Amino acid sequence: MAANEMILANLIASRAEQKPDLDVLTFEGAGVRSDEIRTYADLWQNGNRIAGGLIERGMQIGDRFALFMRNHPEFVDTMVGASVSGTVFVPIDPRTKGAKLAYTLNNSQCRGIITADYAIDQILDIRDQLEYLDWIWVLATDEGDDVNAADVEGAESLQAILSAPYSAVDIRVKTGSEPFEIIYTSGTTGDPKGVVRSNEAYGGATMMGAIFGLDESDRLYTGLSLTHGNAQMMTLGPTLGMGLRSVFSRKFTKSRLWDITRKYGNTAFNLLGGMAMAIYSEPERDNDADNPVRFVISAGMPIGIWERFEKRFNIDILEAYGAIEGGMAIKPIGVGPVGSFGKQLPNSEMRIVDDDDNECPPGVLGELVSRPLQGDQPPVEYFGNREASNKKTAGGWLRSGDVCHTDEQGWFYFDYRKGGGIRHNGDFINPGFVEGVIGNCESVTDVFVYGVPAKSGSPGEKDVVAAIVATDPQTFEPTDVFSICRKELEANFVPSYLQVVTEIPKTASEKPQERFLLDQFDETSPNIHTE
Repeated sequence: MAANEMILANLIASRAEQKPDLDVLTFEGAGVRSDEIRTYADLWQNGNRIAGGLIERGMQIGDRFALFMRNHPEFVDTMVGASVSGTVFVPIDPRTKGAKLAYTLNNSQCRGIITADYAIDQILDIRDQLEYLDWIWVLATDEGDDVNAADVEGAESLQAILSAPYSAVDIRVKTGSEPFEIIYTSGTTGDPKGVVRSNEAYGGATMMGAIFGLDESDRLYTGLSLTHGNAQMMTLGPTLGMGLRSVFSRKFTKSRLWDITRKYGNTAFNLLGGMAMAIYSEPERDNDADNPVRFVISAGMPIGIWERFEKRFNIDILEAYGAIEGGMAIKPIGVGPVGSFGKQLPNSEMRIVDDDDNECPPGVLGELVSRPLQGDQPPVEYFGNREASNKKTAGGWLRSGDVCHTDEQGWFYFDYRKGGGIRHNGDFINPGFVEGVIGNCESVTDVFVYGVPAKSGSPGEKDVVAAIVATDPQTFEPTDVFSICRKELEANFVPSYLQVVTEIPKTASEKPQERFLLDQFDETSPNIHTE
């Protein structure tokens, strides 16, 4: 009986036999280090080394560990190792700090952490708060403070584990329904929730290439973090499934994007949120249109630059909508109206509904919901949160939490995220984390964080505003607050504006009244400060 290739371990084992030497993954060196290559054989052997190491440290089937690093080849080695060993990895953006990092590690009950030296201090800062942590593996790089794993209590070198003699490990995952990873939501209306993704859910990503119209001549590129579902689903999955020889950067750099695609012959890459505006805002060059890219897989292309972006860079835009919990729509290249994210896939049903689950007519805003055309809506599991899990699929529909609308022809459009979150540069910002950091500043007595329409013009995007009541308005220094935010928060969480007010308007129940702050907001006003 053929092995189930919806399980990543089986897929890599099969490809390692069929195409062992194919350089399927290239992690480009950004001009400061040599490129790092992974063939299918490399992935299989390294995955088995990591699986063996996990098992030696007592990790049982279903046990969780965190994967806390930028885009390194060892990230994918570890994904394979998790699938072989039957353990569950929890990808966490390596910019995450403080209370949010501690919450994610404790909520997922991570027994271990695989990290890079440049991120180890963030872990040590909260180590005494971690309830389940047994071990740490550290990847040595040339990108941080050269922290030696031997200097960290209880830590081991990831390089040492990967340099061990190769020995195949029996694949412990037997069915595609077994858990593979837990990806945390941004926590727009409360604490982040961990979406438990099965092996077969990730295996579905390896089949995305056909949906996008890719073939083996294509070479994808991304600088998006592999801790994010987009990079995993839109780039890595099709790459591993089809053998596309794709290219990854440590992180997204708008100024190098086109030079990278020219150097490696990339034919497609993916964009989120305000990235498109950032790329378009770069100074025009004579060779902008001289690149090998056929099309961009976009989520949130601003309608105001959509056609100009295509013309300037001589590419097409394939707009797509999707969430890590499920539900997907696509606007094929050259089909449908500019600004729409498309229509549902042929095997699914998608609607816009009001609060009573009545379908909204064209042009009327409501929540986007979806379900398969045949069979029941698969359950969504939020780790340790049955109430939220049940709510997500109440009534047999997958509840997106996104407010959208349709036109008369049935094309879907994104409007904004339901609830208290702010979507900024593709991330949904939890105001509570920002308010927590600013509220600790001695110069601030009250703070409320909200969003204003983004200057980028990206649909659904907002810029972050922190409304502040200063302890002493005469001596208040905005630079001090920005400095603390840069130190304590991820880059996307840092406010775009500080709005200094005498008081934050509130209801009788002490709920801030955002509409009054919005009415007062004028970026040219002397009480509005930017970094």
